[in-house]
Amino acid sequence: MLNNLTPGVRQMLLSTLLFAGMNACVKQLHHLPALEIIFFRSIFSIVASYVALRRLGVAPFGNNHRLLISRGSTGALALICYFLALQNLPLATAVTVQYLAPIFATVLGIWLVREPVLGWQWVFFGLSFGGVLLVQQGGTAVAHVAQAAPGAGLLYLGIGVVGALVSGLSYNAIRKLRGREHPLVIVFYFPLISLPIAAVACLFNWQTPHGTDWLWLLACGAFTQGAQLTMTRAYQLERLSRVAPLNYLGMFYALGLGYLFFAETFGPLAYAGMALVLLGVGLNAWYAARADARAAALPPLAEEVVV
Repeated sequence: MLNNLTPGVRQMLLSTLLFAGMNACVKQLHHLPALEIIFFRSIFSIVASYVALRRLGVAPFGNNHRLLISRGSTGALALICYFLALQNLPLATAVTVQYLAPIFATVLGIWLVREPVLGWQWVFFGLSFGGVLLVQQGGTAVAHVAQAAPGAGLLYLGIGVVGALVSGLSYNAIRKLRGREHPLVIVFYFPLISLPIAAVACLFNWQTPHGTDWLWLLACGAFTQGAQLTMTRAYQLERLSRVAPLNYLGMFYALGLGYLFFAETFGPLAYAGMALVLLGVGLNAWYAARADARAAALPPLAEEVVV
């Protein structure tokens, strides 16, 4: 059956699986500061990316420095928020909230890249945001968070939403860099910015990893780098509309891993909320792809009349 899949689809399926592995590693390391995990992850990623770029003969630092730094900075901040959410919320809840990122990217794109939002898209956005509210009402908080403070779950949910918002800014920076820089250069700037930020934070809040922590940190770095590379290849090999929806398989991985390894359970409202988030994001992707296809099919004169 896998032989019938295109190379791009196979790469994206592998990417979602590797990202799920990264999520599980971060969750397993909940006792370490999030920025410390990012520090070790960034070291692994920056070395692997630099070696790959040198082998390809591509200048690692690129040419569009302002945009690359913007992408790296927003990506680093988004990653910090996401890791905090992963460590302190049920795995599936953190992943669900992160799925708001494409919606924020679309809304912010109205001003940043001058891409309009079509009428029905606002309805789909409303579905997804309503789903997040249901997840918050029906999800069960992770035990160590619930014991720490009654309102901790809501706090980290808010941090997750902020992370998704900043991810939207990062995605728009990537859009502006499309065709200007090699994809691996864009990936390289992520750890290039996050490493010094994490290093400074570690000076004030360091907790030495012990025993199997080192294996989990190494696995986190390997999963992340593999996921980034396979995702980049998937977008290079296949149409965006064909491979992007496969990202949502991560929800099912998160539910399964959360249940098997972290004993996470949810109420009916939370499952309904997750379904609404996926429905809203999926409908938005389908509707946007359909609108793009229709616009591309218009003859030149018809396009001028529409404009």
